[in-house]
Amino acid sequence: RALDNVFIERLWRSLKYEEVYLHGYRDGFEAADSIGHYLEFYNNERPYQGLGDRAPYEVYTSLAWANA
Repeated sequence: RALDNVFIERLWRSLKYEEVYLHGYRDGFEAADSIGHYLEFYNNERPYQGLGDRAPYEVYTSLAWANA
């Protein structure tokens, strides 16, 4: 399904342009560490316009509490 790919394509685009292309990693360990930190930022801190300028984790936890 075409719409399923929209979200993952946006993730890969953001990862490439906001992290990978900006850093010259010395090795795979440094790349894995740096990308891991970026993904933590992407999910927990980076605001999204479509989520009312909130991070996905913030939206998820507010929904979890509302449904409990």
